[in-house]
Amino acid sequence: MTATTAIERAAPLLAVGGLAALMAVLHRARARVLKAQSNGNTDEALITELAEAEARVQMLRSQLAACSPSRSMPRKEIRIWMDGAFDMMHYGHANAFRQGRQVGSCLVVGVNDDESITRCKGPPLMSDHERLAMVSACKWVDEVVPEVPYIMSDDYLKFVIQKYQIDYVVHGDDPCLVDGRDVYESAVRAGKYRTIPRTEGVSTTEIVGRMLLLSRAHHVASHNLGSQSDEAGDAAGAHGVVLGGATQASDELPSFVRESKFMTTSRMLRLFSEGCLPITAGKKIVYVDGGWDMFHAGHVAFLREAAALGDYLLVGVHNDAVVNRHRGSNFPIMNLNERVLSVLSCRFCNDVVIDPPWHLTREMIAALNISVVAHGTKSDANNDGGRDPYHVPKQMGIFCEVESKLSLTIDVIVERIQRNHERISAKVERKMVGEREYYANRYGLGPEAVKA
Repeated sequence: MTATTAIERAAPLLAVGGLAALMAVLHRARARVLKAQSNGNTDEALITELAEAEARVQMLRSQLAACSPSRSMPRKEIRIWMDGAFDMMHYGHANAFRQGRQVGSCLVVGVNDDESITRCKGPPLMSDHERLAMVSACKWVDEVVPEVPYIMSDDYLKFVIQKYQIDYVVHGDDPCLVDGRDVYESAVRAGKYRTIPRTEGVSTTEIVGRMLLLSRAHHVASHNLGSQSDEAGDAAGAHGVVLGGATQASDELPSFVRESKFMTTSRMLRLFSEGCLPITAGKKIVYVDGGWDMFHAGHVAFLREAAALGDYLLVGVHNDAVVNRHRGSNFPIMNLNERVLSVLSCRFCNDVVIDPPWHLTREMIAALNISVVAHGTKSDANNDGGRDPYHVPKQMGIFCEVESKLSLTIDVIVERIQRNHERISAKVERKMVGEREYYANRYGLGPEAVKA
């Protein structure tokens, strides 16, 4: 098949955003010419063919520009299917959803049920309800399907494609094997499978590994320090916060920074800021703040309620040192950048304030035109040595306490891990070896990287 013929056959793909596939055909044609030239072959026919192919691409681009869809010509909806356990869902999952939705125009996400997950990889830490709530709250997810089996059979794949009118099944480019079998084998055979790049530097396994470092003693200590009561302050030493064996004065920020293998770029922040529109006149702005560590279903439930109080929800995300000052121990589990991305992925958040002041001021409220300051009834205690961080909004009459619908907190999550410490530790150790092998093979790092 000549390059020109291949391009003409690929032309219909333009209607569904297939220009990338079209350019791939041209790229292969160019590669053939370069290879021939490197071998000393200056076949004029091959060069002429490439020129004709390039001209055809240019003509098709012009046609596409002239016939671009308008409001009177709606584009065909391309429905994408992704599925998984999404246990302890994090910003890596959210980024996968973002990329998956870009393959088409509507993202349908299937969430594996507890029984199916337990049978294939052990019981999940989060319940069906908690995992469904997190997936549903992601702003790139259009539809959610519960009780999806962990391994898709041929029959189930056909059922999914037919019932939900799926065009493509999407998954990360890392292998997904159960008992030696590719989970998406059926989708591959059907020609319905597409891959997206894995979000490197983050995984549920790696995050759980961080949480395993929180000993039961650390957990109790951090809970007491987080209360900031007089008794807890005295126990810490003159209202200080213990960090790595040192005592910090309460008016000094401890130099705690949560390390992460994930490299946050301005581009990633920009991609996650999709849908963050500027504040326009007349909007009723609601402000909430917190650490949002291990962003979970309890946070989502609160943000949903807070968003309903106005037209625009601003979410303040405190830095690592502030969170550690009030939580102690090894908190936060996720660093500031990771927590910002997690909050930005939530459909109820309109924008974030990165590293806001712990105590709200009149200047901040005026600058951001805040109408309501909301706080949940269930949260990490935040009384700062007797000083109320919400004193100013309460004085101004704009403070609102929102009843928390869920009792889930990071303490509850840590406790679940501690109860299953031995089983989870062994599982994490096995999976970490697999992840190190993945990165070693991907970047040619050698066997030393696997042993690290």
